Amino acid sequence: MPLIRVNGIRLHYRDTGSGDPVLLLMGTGGSGSVWDLHQVPALVAAGYRPIAVDNRGIPPSDECADGFTVHDMVADTAGLIEALGLGSCRMVGTSMGAYIAAELALARPDLVRQAALLAARGRSDVLRTALAAAERDLRESGIDLPARYRAAMRAVQFLSRTTLSDDTAARDWLDLLELSAGEGPGVAAQQGLEPMPDRLAAYAAIRVPVRVVSFSDDVIAPPGLGAELAAAIPGAESTVIPDCGHYGYLEDPESVNKVLIDFFAAVSGGPSA
Repeated sequence: MPLIRVNGIRLHYRDTGSGDPVLLLMGTGGSGSVWDLHQVPALVAAGYRPIAVDNRGIPPSDECADGFTVHDMVADTAGLIEALGLGSCRMVGTSMGAYIAAELALARPDLVRQAALLAARGRSDVLRTALAAAERDLRESGIDLPARYRAAMRAVQFLSRTTLSDDTAARDWLDLLELSAGEGPGVAAQQGLEPMPDRLAAYAAIRVPVRVVSFSDDVIAPPGLGAELAAAIPGAESTVIPDCGHYGYLEDPESVNKVLIDFFAAVSGGPSA
């Protein structure tokens, strides 16, 4: 994956396939390589050119440990699109990545052809605000929680009841989450973007085609907040995928990939799943 200097930082990305570009933006603490498991192969097979980004805060992109705003990340994304000469491109963002994509669609509609917003919301309600405050208090306390404890808490927050009820799947996920439980200073800076301000009124000015994809068991971005976001964006469509949590694009990638590819095809006349 090459590094490119945009907006005063180095940004790491992987460019795969050919055809129309699709920019993939990961959520808080996630590496762009996560998209390689399911979404990149499906998009390449459908004739697209997926470009997976490591957002600032995630090495080997610059960590920017002193902190940053979502506007910095939007400017990073705009700079990457312009530096690569992508023109107006399709975007898929999940969680924080969806926040970036929505803000880019608002600020630079000339750069966004379509935007698929996964595990997305337009504001933080009382519970999500409390979760963000609790995470901030924990970071500031300096307490280093055991990796096994972090993994168990992440499983409860990010996975569906269906996955957690399957002992084999739950055990595999817990092992994976325990291995990835470490958090660097860049991840802490990304976490500092929460709680999300209320952007629903602002998003009424978005004019690019948008599909909001929610997951039925998502604790972080529940379907009700996804539907609220879709209702705020003129012409936006909303889909809820059952038996999935915040990591729905990993729990049921076939359903997610079909929604993405059908959405792109319906607007552009491209290939469909």
